[in-house]
Amino acid sequence: MGLRLKELLAQGKLVRVFCLGQLCHPKFVELLGLRGGFDAVWFDQEHAGLTLPQIEQAALAARASGLDSFVRLTATDYATVMRPLEAGAGGIMAAQIQSAAQAEEVLRWAKFHPRGLRGVNGSGVDGRYGALPIGEYLRRANAETFVAIQIEHFAAVEDVERIAAIPDVDILFIGPADLSQSMGHPGEWQHPDHWRAIERVAGAARKHGIHWAILPTSPDYARRCVDLGCRMLSLGLDMWAIHRGVKAFQDEYAEFFTN
Repeated sequence: MGLRLKELLAQGKLVRVFCLGQLCHPKFVELLGLRGGFDAVWFDQEHAGLTLPQIEQAALAARASGLDSFVRLTATDYATVMRPLEAGAGGIMAAQIQSAAQAEEVLRWAKFHPRGLRGVNGSGVDGRYGALPIGEYLRRANAETFVAIQIEHFAAVEDVERIAAIPDVDILFIGPADLSQSMGHPGEWQHPDHWRAIERVAGAARKHGIHWAILPTSPDYARRCVDLGCRMLSLGLDMWAIHRGVKAFQDEYAEFFTN
């Protein structure tokens, strides 16, 4: 589920995750598990429109391959938060959060009593399909469910100290593309304001004893983030992998691609 991610972060380890969206399929998940090197996969429901059966099958493949999993949610409401957890994902990542109040609402939807009021349904995978007594089911789900809050809007940066202070937030996940857009300099990865925002997120995470993550734009960018304390790097995306793989074949057989 999400427990291994929590444990690795608690140990201060660098966590490596891979995103699957347009090509989210159990075989791709299994391939990543067999290849090794990654600790978790995350499924992009926000931009790829993944269905619950797709999430359920991909999460099953992740568990079978020794990978944790979490889902980046689409427009967030109670059902959107709860259903991927019942489908077997180890956690969720809330996109487009702009305030501590919104982040707190996500936590209430994702956790059971006494932290929240998620609807009780022990017949899902996190209740071991009805095999766990209700008290154990609620306790384990609360302890193991991984919750990431995306910081991808300047309004969230302005409120990041309060967001980082919310109990049971596991990680702040920076989305550099949307963040740069919200600050008026889309794609300008070296803009001083961009790095000041990242440093503010890093400082808030450090102050409140949690971790932060990012989808880096280059190895140098990733290195700078790790030096600032980042402990989760999203190193890859399914569509990028396809484009790079196709290009590698075209380069290898370049003589046969000439007109």
